[in-house]
Amino acid sequence: MSKKDTVGKTIRVALALCIVCSVLVSAAAVILKPAQQANVKEDRQRNILAAAGLLEPGVPVSEQFANITARAVNMDTGEFTDAVDPQAFDQVQAAKDPSRSSPLGSEQDTAKIGRRENVGVVYIVGDADQPETVIIPVRGAGLWGQMYGFLALESDIQTVVGIGFYEHKETPGLGGEVDNPRWKSLWPGKLAYRDGEVAIEVIKGSVDRESSTAAYKVDGLSGATLTTRGVNNLVQFWLGDNGYGPFLSSLKAGEA
Repeated sequence: MSKKDTVGKTIRVALALCIVCSVLVSAAAVILKPAQQANVKEDRQRNILAAAGLLEPGVPVSEQFANITARAVNMDTGEFTDAVDPQAFDQVQAAKDPSRSSPLGSEQDTAKIGRRENVGVVYIVGDADQPETVIIPVRGAGLWGQMYGFLALESDIQTVVGIGFYEHKETPGLGGEVDNPRWKSLWPGKLAYRDGEVAIEVIKGSVDRESSTAAYKVDGLSGATLTTRGVNNLVQFWLGDNGYGPFLSSLKAGEA
């Protein structure tokens, strides 16, 4: 057998193995995709429940989520819309599409997201006209990348129920403390608005509990000034006029 024949056989075997492996990987991806999508959906629901203080260990997430309704919202008018299916709509992807989003000027873009989607999704606990809790998605720049989470408000559209982040790139032990239950426990009961303007603020350092504005302030993350600033900016953005502010105002007035 010639050396040429040996090299040729080796190449053919290698190609055959590559093809077989590619087919197996592709087949696995197709077969596992429904399970992966289901896991992503359940994880999102779990984070929404956690932000609203409704997550019960040991109880199926789907069962707990049954009392929560997803609704699409026109971000400009603040009204509910049927333009998209809120169950399937990905507003983060929509923000990357110029036909489905709007650019933000430097003064508007305090959360540093670049573009804001024209349609958003909110999650309502109870009746949409008289909700027990409203959960809004929030996102914005941290130290190392975008942070994604949920902020929940009570029926008065004023009192914070909770906050949680399901994706971020912040430094463990510093900015990563956004996941710390102790820090998240500082949020419930804080007030979002004062005289119609966004007033809640994540400050550097600790809140003076005797201050007249203590109800509007949250302790910053120790040693993580830029992450603290990022959380402050994104919360204020999504509660404000360029975020869900118009919707929240309409909901409070009973006009959404």
